[in-house]
Amino acid sequence: MVSDSALLMSALSKAEPGSVIKIAPGSYRGVFASNLHGTSDRPIVITAQDSTRPPKFTSGLQFSKVSHIQISDLVIEDATTNGLNIDDGGAIGTASHHVRVSRIQVRHLPKGNHDGIKLSGLDDFEVADCTIEDWGGSGIDMVGCHRGKISGCTFRQGGDSGVQAKGGTSTVLIEKSRFEAYGQRGVNIGGSTGLQFFRPALESTPAGSRYEAKDIRVRGCTFIGGAAPVAFVGVDGAEVAFNTIYMPERWALRILQEPTVEGFVPSRRGVFADNLIVFRSENWVSGGVNIGPGTSAEAFSFARNFWFNATSASASKPKLPVPEVGGVYGVDPGFIDAGSGDLRVKPGSPAAGVGAHALRR
Repeated sequence: MVSDSALLMSALSKAEPGSVIKIAPGSYRGVFASNLHGTSDRPIVITAQDSTRPPKFTSGLQFSKVSHIQISDLVIEDATTNGLNIDDGGAIGTASHHVRVSRIQVRHLPKGNHDGIKLSGLDDFEVADCTIEDWGGSGIDMVGCHRGKISGCTFRQGGDSGVQAKGGTSTVLIEKSRFEAYGQRGVNIGGSTGLQFFRPALESTPAGSRYEAKDIRVRGCTFIGGAAPVAFVGVDGAEVAFNTIYMPERWALRILQEPTVEGFVPSRRGVFADNLIVFRSENWVSGGVNIGPGTSAEAFSFARNFWFNATSASASKPKLPVPEVGGVYGVDPGFIDAGSGDLRVKPGSPAAGVGAHALRR
C-alpha cells in the first residue's frame, strides 16, 4: 500500500508483471508513468486500498506506452488539463494495449478542450462503470483507438461531447451508458482530427477510403437533454440501436462531414434502428435530423424507431433522408416515471421492444 505521492511514484517506477499498487485514502498529486507492461495473466493493477474511500487526485494522471494494466477506484477532480490520459507516447504505429479502466470518477475540469478521459493510440481496451461530470471537451475522447468497449458509464453536465471517437478510431462498442445534459453531442462518432494524429497514419490507408471513425456501435444508452444525442461525422459505418432519447434540445441525430481534405469517404453506412425518441415541438429543428453538406445521407438506414412528440402526437414523424422501415409515430410509450429520470416503460407498453430497456445482451 502507498500513502503519499512520492511512494506512489516509486511504486510505479518499480512495477512489473503482477504488481498490485493499492493507494490509501487521501489527497495526491497527479502522476505521469510510462513503459508499464504487465502480461495477459499478470497485469499491473493500480487501485484504491479501500474502494469505499477512493484516493483523490487533484491534477491529472497520464500513462504512456503501457500494456496489460488495470486502473480502478480513483477520483480525479479540479485537474487543469485532462483528467486521465492513456496514450502511445506519440509513437504512432506502436499502440498501448490491453488496458482496463473501471470505477473512475472525474469531475470539475476547465472549460475548453479538457477531456475527462483521453485515449490516444490505445487498442484492446475497456472503460467500465466510470462517472464523468462537469468537463470541458469530451467526457471520453478517443483518437486512433481500436477494439474497445465503453460500458455502464455516466456523463453529466458536459462541455462539447460525452464520448468522441475520431482520428481513425474503429471497432468500438459504447453501451448501457447514461448521458445527462451532456453538451452539444452525446456520442460524436467521428469528428475533425489533425492529419498528423491519425492512427494508423493516413498514408497507410488508401486515398478514397480514409475515415474519422468506422464500425462504431452505440447500444442500450440513455440520452437526456443535450443538443443532439448522436452525430455521425466522417463515418464509414456505425450502428446506433436500442437507445432511449428523451427531450433533445435540437435534433435526434446529425449527419456531418467535417474532414474536408481529399481522400476521406463521405459520412455513410450509418444504421439508426430500434431507438425510442421522445421530443417536444419547440425543441425540434429540421425535423429532428441535421444533414450537412458533403455527406452520403442516402446511404444511411432507419428501421423500427419509435417517435413520439410530447407536444403534438400528430407531428411525431421526423424528416429522414431515406424512408424508414417499420417506424412507429405518435404513440405515447408510457414511461414509468420520466419526471424522476426513470425512462423504462410500463408493462404492456407499445414501446417495450425498442429503447435502452429492450437491449437483451
